[in-house]
Amino acid sequence: MNRPIERRALLEELARNGIRLTPQRRAVIEVIQEAKSRLGADKLLELARKRHPAIDRATVYRTIELLKRQRLVNELGLIPLKGEKRYYEAKSTQDHIHLACFQCGHVEVYFSALFERLRSEIAEEAGFEINAVRLEVGGVCRACASAAASPAAHKPKQ
Repeated sequence: MNRPIERRALLEELARNGIRLTPQRRAVIEVIQEAKSRLGADKLLELARKRHPAIDRATVYRTIELLKRQRLVNELGLIPLKGEKRYYEAKSTQDHIHLACFQCGHVEVYFSALFERLRSEIAEEAGFEINAVRLEVGGVCRACASAAASPAAHKPKQ
C-alpha cells in the first residue's frame, strides 16, 4: 500500500536530545530533511555547500553517523548508483519497506499492514524491544518488467 511519507523532524528531535547544532551540521541536516529523494554522501555534500560553503566531507560523514546513532536516518545500500554505495533519507514516522529496482535504480516506499503485524509478532514472540527496522527488497520494478516486452517504453533513470 502506498501513501505519503511523513518524515520525522530531525532538527527538533536533535535539539530535544540536547545535541549541539553548529551551522554546518544544521545545513547538512536541513538538506537531508528537505530532500525529495535519497541522497548519497557526495550529493549531500554538494547541496550542503550551497547553504554553507565551508562544509567539508568529514562534517557530512560525522553528521550522518550522528543521525544514525540517534536513529533519525535510514541508510540504504542495495543498489550502487553513480558510484555511491550508500544512500540516506530522513526516517519516517512509520516503518516501511524499500523496493529497489536493480535495472533503473528507482526506489519505491511500500507500507504494509502485514509488515506491521510481522514486526509486532517478532517483538512479542522474541521478547525483543524493536527500536529500528530496515528492510530493502531488490528486484525489477513494474516499468522495467513491462519494458522487457517493449524496450522503447521505459528508459532507465539517471
